[in-house]
Amino acid sequence: MMKGQTVAFKNELLFSNGINFKNLPSWQKRGMGVYWETYEKQGLNPITGKVETAERYNLKVDEELPLREEYSQFIAGFLK
Repeated sequence: MMKGQTVAFKNELLFSNGINFKNLPSWQKRGMGVYWETYEKQGLNPITGKVETAERYNLKVDEELPLREEYSQFIAGFLK
């Protein structure tokens, strides 16, 4: 039903159901990203007693994905 329809048609369909596309949050328009983000954390090595740096991971939820060429660069950063 929606394949091949114009953007104007889709916006009108939403508007006829009380939804203004322009007022939606960007994550509802473009989606969102969930990915692992690395960071460094310092801690004390219990064996040597020295402070060491370790790499840790944090689950990142990104509701503001970049657009166009910036999005391509964003994705390319994960493929390296």
